[in-house]
Amino acid sequence: MTSVGGVEPTATETDAPLADTSASDRRLTPAVTRRSILFFWLSGAGLLATWQIARSLRGLLIQLLVSLFLAFAIEPAVDRLERAGLRRGLGTGLMLVVIIGSVVGFIAAMGSVLATQITDLAQGLPGYLVSIEEWAEERFGLEIATDDLIERIETGEIVGRAADVAQNLVGVGSTVLNGVLQVFTILLFTFYLAADGPRLRRTICSVLPPRRQHEVLRVWELATNKTGAFISSRFVMAVISSVFHTTVFWLLDLPSAVALGLWVGIVSQFVPVVGTYLAGLFPVVIALGAEPIKALWVIVAVVAYQQVENYVIQPRITSQTLAIHPAVAFGAVLAGAGLLGPIGAILALPFAATLQGVVSAYVQRHEFVGTAPSTMVDPNDAVALAPMPDPEDREEPGPAEG
Repeated sequence: MTSVGGVEPTATETDAPLADTSASDRRLTPAVTRRSILFFWLSGAGLLATWQIARSLRGLLIQLLVSLFLAFAIEPAVDRLERAGLRRGLGTGLMLVVIIGSVVGFIAAMGSVLATQITDLAQGLPGYLVSIEEWAEERFGLEIATDDLIERIETGEIVGRAADVAQNLVGVGSTVLNGVLQVFTILLFTFYLAADGPRLRRTICSVLPPRRQHEVLRVWELATNKTGAFISSRFVMAVISSVFHTTVFWLLDLPSAVALGLWVGIVSQFVPVVGTYLAGLFPVVIALGAEPIKALWVIVAVVAYQQVENYVIQPRITSQTLAIHPAVAFGAVLAGAGLLGPIGAILALPFAATLQGVVSAYVQRHEFVGTAPSTMVDPNDAVALAPMPDPEDREEPGPAEG
């Protein structure tokens, strides 16, 4: 302890600041601890409340996601109509009317064709059963008792049930209209999101600093482009699939070959997970009504084309339009289906492509520096594995001695 002016400071005077600091820490520690505990419990309660609200509003949130997807899909067309001089709200309504009319007309046409073919199949079923019985007896010596079944068919029991099914299929349009509430909600959200898109962007960006505004606008534009690319890729694949299956059905002389080809092409592309099987089931039923052996050829054609599409057509088109790897696309569809069901499977690809584009925009990539096989070092080569001397450690040559 150093004396000042010959006077030694006492221990109480020297330790006073340290004692005051310790007392202050003791006073602050309980307050900080209480705030931390309070923040922890409030955060947990907030997360739990948010989770419960999200579960309660799951249906509404899914409808909003679908509406946002549709708004992104039609926004490029609405922008073009606006540049052509049409009001944005009127252009949005026109696009929605075109979409609704196309979907309703397609369902009505397919329901009519399917109803007619099911009735024809039920009426011709006794002849098909007799042919199968004779074929099995000639080829394999099997006796199949179909008399009771044929009698039930001829008495009108099965035909009457088939006619009821056909009548129900014709009424598919009215059944869809009875559940129009959810569809109307989605269309209403879609209309406002697309018609008021510029205003919505200005409202969101007005509360953000300029730098964040540029980021929001970039993500918005990227989502619109990727959603449009998804629709374009699906449309191209639907056209290719429709042409192929229409040709096959025409060669097999199936009734309504063009309608069946359009059904397979559209449903297999725009209905996720079960779209391929649902699309193939319809022409198989029609083929059974015409000639049972043709149903086998239909199955072969649908399965063969599906393999070609999965491994040849889809990867090339998707890589050019969405710029997403096929494995990533497959995993995204599975994840979306697991989270949100069929709707999630539809939204998964544009979402994954948008997310990949956002990550690519913010992640800096560098050129890969690899080692060529010819320059690889032999692990047994001690000289090559010896550490290289540091240039700074090398001795400078001295002046030459004269």
